[in-house]
Amino acid sequence: MVISNLNIRPATVKDEEAVYDMICDLEDKELDRESFNNVFHTNLSQERIRYLIAELDGEPVGMGSCHTQLLLHHVCMVAEIQEMYVSPQHRSKEIGKALVEKLIDFAKSKNAQQIEVTSNNMRENAHRFYQKEGFKKSHVKLVRYF
Repeated sequence: MVISNLNIRPATVKDEEAVYDMICDLEDKELDRESFNNVFHTNLSQERIRYLIAELDGEPVGMGSCHTQLLLHHVCMVAEIQEMYVSPQHRSKEIGKALVEKLIDFAKSKNAQQIEVTSNNMRENAHRFYQKEGFKKSHVKLVRYF
């Protein structure tokens, strides 16, 4: 089902509360608010980072973020989706698809040659979504926590 009253726009400082709530839900934990605010505000001012808000009738129902960087092993600009969230009651309505399309537009505007996404192993529905959107499983991400 496609939603005709969907609006995708760049996030602003006024979206801080909504984005915080979405990211906490995505991560299934309450994040330190001061640290979150610092990262959110710092990243909003970065030309190589884009946060997007998906709205229905003016209410935020999803968000996506992307950053771009030059990588030696690709010898070009590469984009990566960092966060993607659609509220559970609005999933399967092509909101995620619309967010991905806008993030790809941003990546292309920064001359990125590809876009990547990392998703936790337990998020199998997310993996199916990204594969449906043309992403290929091609790497394994290993993490070492401090």
